[in-house]
Amino acid sequence: MDTSKERWNEIYENQKQTRDEIKYDDWLDLFIEYIKSCETPIIDLGCGSGNDTKYLLEKGKRLIPCDYSEKAVENIRKNFPELERVECFDMTKSFPFKENFTDIIITDLSLHYFSEDTTYKILEDIKRILKQNGLLIFRVNSVNDVKYGAGIGLEIEPRFYQREDGRTKRFFDENDIRKFFKSWDILYIREETMLRYEEAKKLWRCAVKNI
Repeated sequence: MDTSKERWNEIYENQKQTRDEIKYDDWLDLFIEYIKSCETPIIDLGCGSGNDTKYLLEKGKRLIPCDYSEKAVENIRKNFPELERVECFDMTKSFPFKENFTDIIITDLSLHYFSEDTTYKILEDIKRILKQNGLLIFRVNSVNDVKYGAGIGLEIEPRFYQREDGRTKRFFDENDIRKFFKSWDILYIREETMLRYEEAKKLWRCAVKNI
């Protein structure tokens, strides 16, 4: 069995929440006008426990939550039975969506686990399924996120670390984001602090347009 999938399944098995227990922060409020005007299903890529899924449903949006973990997807289906479609897949391999499928993809803290080559491949797949001028709205780890592993482990690429248990995690500075998204139109980029976890987390909030 894929050990990384096994680990994520264990995490979401242990983090089961009811719909009422799922909390979200206000990070998407900045982009609410784009979200409100979106007429295609929004893809919630790496939906996890369903924080952004809950937010988007409360805004009356159609969406497709997606995750690598079967257990996360199982929890999503249980908590949000009104969803028409939920997908479980490995985004390092392929995406189950046709070209020009949607106007908005949201990925909250799920793009920072991969090597540079794999990150570029994932971004190319995201470009493929986004319509022209479609938005990718995302958050990723900051190099200043010392409470959540920045600088810890074997550095196998610049700012990309492997822990003793085999987990990998990337931490971004602004130059990294501008490098990975040089073929996109960067609409918003800002380092911020998120307070949704037990400890304050440093991250980047960004929005980029597919051009």
